[in-house]
Amino acid sequence: MIIHQFFVPGIAHSSYLVAGNRTCAVIDPERDISRYLAAAEQMGLRITHVLSTHLHADFVSGHRDLADATGAQIHAPRSGNCAFPHTPLAEGDQVALEDIRFSVIETAGHTPEHICYVTSDLARGPTPVALFSGDTLFVGDVGRPDLFPGRARELASSLYDNLHGKILALPPECEVYPAHGAGSLCGRAMAAKRTSTIGYEKRHNYALQIRDREEFIRALTSDMPAAPDHFARCSEINRAGPAPLRDLAPPAPVEPAAVASRLKAGDVVILDVRSYQAYSGMHIPGSWYIDLAGNFATQAGWILPPGREILLVVEDRRQAEEAALQLHRVGFDRVTGYLDGGMLAWGTAALPITSVPVIPPQEAHDLIRSGGAVLVDVRSREEWQAARVEGSVHIPWHDLRTRHTELDPARQHIVMCKGGQRASIAASILKMHGFGSVLNLAGGFMAYQRAGFVP
Repeated sequence: MIIHQFFVPGIAHSSYLVAGNRTCAVIDPERDISRYLAAAEQMGLRITHVLSTHLHADFVSGHRDLADATGAQIHAPRSGNCAFPHTPLAEGDQVALEDIRFSVIETAGHTPEHICYVTSDLARGPTPVALFSGDTLFVGDVGRPDLFPGRARELASSLYDNLHGKILALPPECEVYPAHGAGSLCGRAMAAKRTSTIGYEKRHNYALQIRDREEFIRALTSDMPAAPDHFARCSEINRAGPAPLRDLAPPAPVEPAAVASRLKAGDVVILDVRSYQAYSGMHIPGSWYIDLAGNFATQAGWILPPGREILLVVEDRRQAEEAALQLHRVGFDRVTGYLDGGMLAWGTAALPITSVPVIPPQEAHDLIRSGGAVLVDVRSREEWQAARVEGSVHIPWHDLRTRHTELDPARQHIVMCKGGQRASIAASILKMHGFGSVLNLAGGFMAYQRAGFVP
């Protein structure tokens, strides 16, 4: 048995190819299936099984694309009630792949329909050697149970039972292969290491050290990080079966005048994905901004209005194709075009532009101290609780979509995150809501602190 891991940065998603001598299975595939096809071809294998642990909330899965491309059979949780052809699985079911046996255990907790695959290499013996744990058990953490309104306590209790009654009963040397690592918001404290063992997690995973059920439930249902908006949409997309990725046309170049016309008509979202320095220097009024080099897919899923057509502002075609793929990963399938010629073409067409000046810490401090500007800290709650600037207004960047009403559009505002990228997202939100004077603090909180303006 050979286990090959694939990792997608940003959404911090891990998927796996589990290979026998002639055939293989793919577990929890991402939407872009090219890497699985290439790996199987290189290894001389045929993909015959697609195994899903649950209806992922943080990304759109590639299970249907992979089945269509290879003829593989999709296996998914029976209680997920999936609407596409698949083999439904429940507690005690088994899936055979040559000498490999995948035994199913039901592990509701992160989601109600979650299952894990306890895997044995029968060529060596029946003892479980690997657990494909999905979002039930991570390295250093467990799956958050608070994504379903009104069911957090119920799911946390189920998670406790399934962890202690099923997963921790596996041999300590059994390897753990989770669906996410550090950077994912499906848990709170995932480690950067991408695999582990049952024995190591039993000794060092903070959540598994909580022996009391009530204490465990309290820990897993309080002070959890905010969940992005697309978490409430992707599960249903995965249940219904996503549109095949091959049917989605790549974004096409659109002339500046046509982009301006569409923006004026209000029937399209303009999304600028260039570096935040480029956005700050010159951008289209009314455009959204998310840096493609940052945590792009998650941030886009969090704030962009669903169901709308999206036109991109990019540096080149390659950047447009990458942005479209990442948007498809979080359920935005109407990415139809990009600004032909970029902002240079927009500017030479004498179309309106605006900017977000970036100012150094000393200038920001002088403005704030004199009352000439309000400092808006757009970092997360956890970052703000750890250290803050006295007198600043704290509104997380994603909450500004609704909480911008707490600020006075007539005043000048300086937006600040850790380094500058999320502050640019915040600036784009404020500007589209009529805030005329918005500045970005260069280097963010880190620079402000190093300049000596944070005690």
